[in-house]
Amino acid sequence: MKYTYTEKKDTRSGFGAGLAELADKNPNVVALCADLIGSLKMEKFIEKAPERFFQIGIAEANMMGIAAGLSITGKIPFTGTFANFSTSRVYDQIRQSIAYSNKNVKICASHAGLTLGEDGATHQVLEDIGMMKMLPGMTVINTCDYNQTKAATLAIADFEGPVYLRFGRPVVPVFIPEDMPFEIGKGILLQEGTDVTIVATGHLVWESLVAADELEKEGISCEVINIHTIKPLDEEIILKSVEKTGKIVTAEEHNYLGGLGESVAGMLARKRPTRQEFVAVNDTFGESATPAELMKKYKIDSTAVKEAVKRILA
Repeated sequence: MKYTYTEKKDTRSGFGAGLAELADKNPNVVALCADLIGSLKMEKFIEKAPERFFQIGIAEANMMGIAAGLSITGKIPFTGTFANFSTSRVYDQIRQSIAYSNKNVKICASHAGLTLGEDGATHQVLEDIGMMKMLPGMTVINTCDYNQTKAATLAIADFEGPVYLRFGRPVVPVFIPEDMPFEIGKGILLQEGTDVTIVATGHLVWESLVAADELEKEGISCEVINIHTIKPLDEEIILKSVEKTGKIVTAEEHNYLGGLGESVAGMLARKRPTRQEFVAVNDTFGESATPAELMKKYKIDSTAVKEAVKRILA
């Protein structure tokens, strides 16, 4: 395998590291948290810039309103809470106070998807990508490992406009090179192939690389693309790949309704109709179990990616 790893880290720690670096690099960056400092790894930012941190408490709607107000003064607010509370609980405030007026607010959402694990269905948001990508002007980013999350955190501080940055709780392989540039809206070709295109996002990027490596031993050549920015979608890299392979599998830790797969399908329907298989949660809520158990049961692991590739080649 071209991409290997020597350690595992949680993507939320990548966010924390990036935010801490921004405390030194950009005096306009401010951080707000809804009583989850430890979960969002914000401690180092607070140590470096306590005067630029605001503990809002369990009042997420207020946090979004305060962030919108701070952005008017020229500050760059980074809000931090769980993905469920960053979207479902505060959708009205995001729509009316942030997206509608194109405020420069960075909505940073941890513990996304099924891999939140034992906390169960009430916390495992699987519809947030769809909710956020439908907001006009909202950029939606879903990172795959520690290094990419840190790079994305740094990149969105320099980006003008509202951003939804989605990351997770579990420790996962760190395989993206630390010095790989993060360009908003540009996918990354991780592995070339000829038989099928696998387009993945978030935790499913590594699972897709594992699947592609195992399929290669069976004589199946997979092209693997990391789509970290779901909106705006990098149409060019996907179209170029499917022109070669003629088949595509999308893989994500999200409901198949409203996620990456749906965005890709819509784009291909308009520009190049292509047979597609979805690796995603099949329109259901999650439950309480370990991340590995949930990924297996809900068919969003490397085995599920392999099965989807074989279905589309059959």
